Amino acid sequence: MKFSDYRINEDIKFNLEQLGFKKPTDIQYKSIPAILRGEDVLAIAQTGTGKTAAFAIPIIHKIHSDKSSKRTDFIKCIVMVPTHELALQVNEVFEKIAEKTRVKTLCIFGGVEQDAQIKSLYKGIDIVIATPGRMFDLQHQGALDLSKIEILVLDEADHMLDLGFIKDIRDMQRFLPKNRQTLFFSATINEHIKKLAYSLVNNAIRIQISPKDPVSKNVQHAVAFIEMDDKRFFLERILKEHADKKVLVFVRTKVRAERVANAMSRAEIKTLTMHSDKEHKERLQVLEAFKKGKTKVLIATDINARGIDIPNVDFVVNYDLPDVAENYVHRVGRTGRGDQKGQAISFCSTEEKPTLKTIETFLTKPIHVIDIEKEDYLETVEFANDTILKEDLQSLLKEAEALEQKLKKKKKK
Repeated sequence: MKFSDYRINEDIKFNLEQLGFKKPTDIQYKSIPAILRGEDVLAIAQTGTGKTAAFAIPIIHKIHSDKSSKRTDFIKCIVMVPTHELALQVNEVFEKIAEKTRVKTLCIFGGVEQDAQIKSLYKGIDIVIATPGRMFDLQHQGALDLSKIEILVLDEADHMLDLGFIKDIRDMQRFLPKNRQTLFFSATINEHIKKLAYSLVNNAIRIQISPKDPVSKNVQHAVAFIEMDDKRFFLERILKEHADKKVLVFVRTKVRAERVANAMSRAEIKTLTMHSDKEHKERLQVLEAFKKGKTKVLIATDINARGIDIPNVDFVVNYDLPDVAENYVHRVGRTGRGDQKGQAISFCSTEEKPTLKTIETFLTKPIHVIDIEKEDYLETVEFANDTILKEDLQSLLKEAEALEQKLKKKKKK
């Protein structure tokens, strides 16, 4: 079946064609008819399966069709997502698919002034894509009316639970109409997800797209056993050996991200960092620079592991293994997208070996081990240390030279 065969608005079909959408993916094929019929959906699908379009296409069609017969000023659909970056990405998909239709969308999130967002809401919006924090803020202020919502979408619901929004989401139900359509999308399923999902949906159609190996077949996985204090030397080596490649490096904490970036800077390797301490504007600038390849290396915490579509990432390096083993799947999903090949390399210290075993259960097979000869290991560390010592010596010589020049000038005076 092709998108041209669906009974949806012709403008939407044209937009899909322009975007290169020809045949629906599995999640789209199974979700679109059910959503068009007005049924609740509980969908479990990994990142990169096309799930945003799976709910965007039918929602836009339904709202466009309703507006053709009547004019309403209330918000008809709320799409909740866990992060700013994902909100912008989802909104971009909606805008492209909704082009030339009667449907108006708005993206709202925290970290920026809210006045412009409130003004836009008062102008009349059909679909709001929002992060929970800002959505609840505006709702409590009376700027966002949830009482007439026709469709509620929770995207990346498992990540919203990880971020601690479960109580807010449950409390939100008292502001929503009981007679609504609810679409619940999650990359993973467990008892907490099930409880939340079934408290929101009503007789939902359950759709699960779960290949035997949840990670793209285009990704090659490898692990190197490297102790924690030595990881920076091996990262330097990889980045210098693949200077022309786009590399996404994942670390555990924002402090660690900056430390690793500083270590690479000392080795004359240009990097960018992405974590929750960055202002929203700066995060967008960083993401844009990395997407366009202006900087080849991005060092990030798991804020970038979910749903963000970054084109042409050649390597994902797990500098630290994730605290939650499931996040490995999301991290490495940033490479090997579509029909492209990608490589995932993990640095595993002695204390991280139990996490590695858990990760392997998600892959259904062992990760290829990179054998590093003891001599090669020591050479890598010693070479990097020599470079640092040389740089330190050069900087000391420069400082001494500058001081000597100052003293000479004083003597002349």
